[in-house]
Formats: sequence, structure tokens, C-alpha cells
Amino acid sequence: MKKQGVLNSSISKILSDMGHRDSICIADCGLPIPTGVTKIDLALTYGVPSFIDVLKVVTDDLEVEEIILAEEIKSENPECLKKVLELLPNATISFLSHDNFKKETNYSKAVIRTGDNKAYSNIILKSGIYFGETK
Repeated sequence: MKKQGVLNSSISKILSDMGHRDSICIADCGLPIPTGVTKIDLALTYGVPSFIDVLKVVTDDLEVEEIILAEEIKSENPECLKKVLELLPNATISFLSHDNFKKETNYSKAVIRTGDNKAYSNIILKSGIYFGETK
């Protein structure tokens, strides 16, 4: 049995298949998911699992080069923004209008739907390159 990393087989497969600059989205329970994009639905009830809990687990297993957030997170959900920046201090950050953010999800390998019901708890993660530990 897998000891570390993501245990969810759907998420683990998507992360394993990602190459440099591929993207995956982690979303609140209200973000529309484009037709044709894989939806991995983790939502159990409002707030469970939280966006931040899922982000922590995914970013422990994925080398992240860039993140994309909705511009509105700055004014509408600053606590979430603060936690995202703490988790990913070295990632390049881009902000898009929420409408353009939703369009950008069309290019994601998958959208992971959380139970979070706080506005703008959404992120697109662009994969970086990781060649493992050097000895």
C-alpha cells in the first residue's frame, strides 16, 4: 500500500501523467467544470474537504512552477490568499479576472472539486520540473 503522497487513485494518476507546464485546478464546490475536463469530485458536504487541505496534499506531491488565481480573491477571500502564498512562496503568481480564470480551466488535465464554499477558493497549478534528489 502506498505510504506517502496522494492516496486518491484518480488524483495520483493525473499527477503522475503531468509534464512540465501542464495544469490542474483545485476548486471550491461552486466552480463550473468545463465539458471534457476530468472532474475529480472530493466534495462530501459544505467545507469538507477544505480547499486548503486538498491544496496541501496535492502540492506535497507536485512540483509547482506557477499558480493562477482569480483577481477577486484579493478582496473577497484574503485569508485564503494568505494561506496559498504561505504554501507556495516560490511559485510565480498570475491573477486573472474570475471569468478568465474559468476559461483557463479548459486547459487543465483535471479539476479537483472540494467541499469548500468560500468565494474564490480556486487555483490552477502549473507543473514544474522535478528530477528528484541528487546524490
